[in-house]
Amino acid sequence: MSLRYGIVGCGKIYSTHCDALLEIEGARLAAVYDTDSAAACAASERYGVPAAKTLDELFGEIDAAIVCVPSGLHAEVGIAAAKAGKHVVVEKPIDVTLDAATRLVRSCREAGVKFTCISQHRFARDIRRLRDAALGGDLGRVLQGDAYVKWYRTQAYYDSGDWRGTYALDGGGCLMNQGVHYVDMLQWVMGGIKSVQAVCRTMAHSIEVEDVAYALVEYHSGAIGLIHASTNCYPGLAERLEVHGVHGSVILEGDRVKLWQVDPVAAQQGQYGGGVMMQPTPNLHLTGVEATSEEEARPSHQWGEQHRLQLEDFTQAVADDRDPYITGEMALEPLKVILSIYESSRRGGEKVVL
Repeated sequence: MSLRYGIVGCGKIYSTHCDALLEIEGARLAAVYDTDSAAACAASERYGVPAAKTLDELFGEIDAAIVCVPSGLHAEVGIAAAKAGKHVVVEKPIDVTLDAATRLVRSCREAGVKFTCISQHRFARDIRRLRDAALGGDLGRVLQGDAYVKWYRTQAYYDSGDWRGTYALDGGGCLMNQGVHYVDMLQWVMGGIKSVQAVCRTMAHSIEVEDVAYALVEYHSGAIGLIHASTNCYPGLAERLEVHGVHGSVILEGDRVKLWQVDPVAAQQGQYGGGVMMQPTPNLHLTGVEATSEEEARPSHQWGEQHRLQLEDFTQAVADDRDPYITGEMALEPLKVILSIYESSRRGGEKVVL
């Protein structure tokens, strides 16, 4: 019997989940719900499923809820689903406060339902490969780990929803909304963040949250690094993750491995070392699959693939009665890092230990 999923919130991201469910054996989309009835009706017509008029009506038709509402409402909706006996998937971030996020995780545990927060990049093969290399010693002693999320958003973007760019519902700006996935990947690949020192500013938009953030981070291993997030960088640049060890460097840019140059012998040769012209690895996606056509080489070809893999794992976790690959406790970690960055900035760049 298929696991019946319901969508709560038919905004920008919901269709990624719906499209993914179409490809998962043992799962199906059963119903949708949105406080905006027009959005719910449009989703209903697009996917051929009922549009529930209330949350309770939705819960009566499903086994698992996918929560795609504004971030500051994730816990509220997720806890309601758990109390109704429904398994819970929430979009990133898990919520915007640690208290709310912790209550959500605890409520799901107490209700005996499965819970996960979308962290789809952890399902990309090359991200896992990079983590294995960093933590397994292939890079030698890891010295640095950096993440750059330099996006561009207009004022119209923030004006498009009354929740965008607010602390109450967005939780923050470029770091909490756009940068959260790369904060998650960075701390996961590097084995956890010990402390942060940060500066956050609002420089180009009329919003109450930050549109640029810099954070110097120290990892539990003793390595250091930088997190830079922004929505001011026209025309918007590819996200970048860099890890450097004494045996070499790995750089991921967008959905491609830009550089994987690891050689314990060559790294120690020569009297002085020197600059190296980076040689991109052509057509190598984060999935580690060689592109066979120009269409497959485009980033859009893989959009939603990791969502499918995570929802597939969650569906199987319910069937097997096990924890999903991404647990609620794991989802708390990037939130703790981001909230610590905000706290450091409020304190004038003072070091904050997590």
